[in-house]
Amino acid sequence: MESSVNEEGKWRVLESEYLFKRPWLTARRDKVELPDGRIHPEFYVLEYPDWVNVIATTDDGQFVMERQYRHALGKTCYEMPCGVVEQGEELLAAAKRELQEETGFGGGEWRHFLSLSPNPSSNTNMSHTFIATGVEKISGQHLDATEDISVHLLSRDEVFGLLQRGEILQALMAAPLWRYFYQIDK
Repeated sequence: MESSVNEEGKWRVLESEYLFKRPWLTARRDKVELPDGRIHPEFYVLEYPDWVNVIATTDDGQFVMERQYRHALGKTCYEMPCGVVEQGEELLAAAKRELQEETGFGGGEWRHFLSLSPNPSSNTNMSHTFIATGVEKISGQHLDATEDISVHLLSRDEVFGLLQRGEILQALMAAPLWRYFYQIDK
């Protein structure tokens, strides 16, 4: 079967106006023409840099997980190490940097696992998941000013239990973990 992801039905941008630009988020309003000729005068697009997250395990099979408060939701959640890909940075380098900065873990064997669109309707970026096996503690945390992250080593059963109970709330982390447990960890 040929790829179902293509540009069939692509909209034509007639006008585009930036509403604001910030390092981590840019919003624009597009006036677009649909393939059937209809005009939609206000379609909003959010431009984000790409994101990375890491399914990291130690030699003894412990998952390197984090807990941190997420202000928009008002909840403290379990998550995988994650972050923004800096301009010009390779995806793998970004994933390794984020794991070490947020958890102090590094090394091991790495591979790309999955890329997903956070929301193809309104977001321009992709979220890339890497698997890192055999990681070990190599440094302390180097957190950003707004990060307050606690690091937790969880067993396979603990992480799978979090998924089963719906306690990993970040969809771009839950989806790769579900796929991981379905494909890799049988």
